[in-house]
Amino acid sequence: MKIENRQQLLVIVAIAAVGLLIADRAVVSPLTRVWKDRSTKITELRKQIEQGASLVKREQSIRRRWDEMRRNTLPVSPSLAEQQVLRAFDSWSRESRAAITSITPQWKHEDEYMTLECRVDAAGDLETLSRFLYNIERDPMALRLTSVELAAHDDNGQQMTLGLQVSGLVLTPSTP
Repeated sequence: MKIENRQQLLVIVAIAAVGLLIADRAVVSPLTRVWKDRSTKITELRKQIEQGASLVKREQSIRRRWDEMRRNTLPVSPSLAEQQVLRAFDSWSRESRAAITSITPQWKHEDEYMTLECRVDAAGDLETLSRFLYNIERDPMALRLTSVELAAHDDNGQQMTLGLQVSGLVLTPSTP
């Protein structure tokens, strides 16, 4: 083969290689990226459809639970809400024989709801305080324990103190 033919062949091969590289960078890589992005989006949409179908199937039970939760929220009036919570703590402490040493209520306001945050300190033995916590948790009132602290004051664990942070929900009526 002559040197001129080889040079022409090498030039053609070099131009073809550069053309393939440009085609890969300009066409193939972006198309591959778009394909992967579309596949990911389709997977996400399928998951959302499955979640939506699951919610539709559970609609009645979710609505019943929401209605129950709304019925058990605290009254909109702050004084009535505090009174209801204080009565409930008194009842739970009498049932469990726990001695409440302090209750400190504090209101927090949001756009669509308010919360009554209460710091509650109680004393008793482990059985008494366990029963007190159980009474709070099983009550349908819209209360949530946000923190629980338990400390022993003797070597046997017979004298214990319980510190609770309890949050009560008040749904405020929406004004159009």
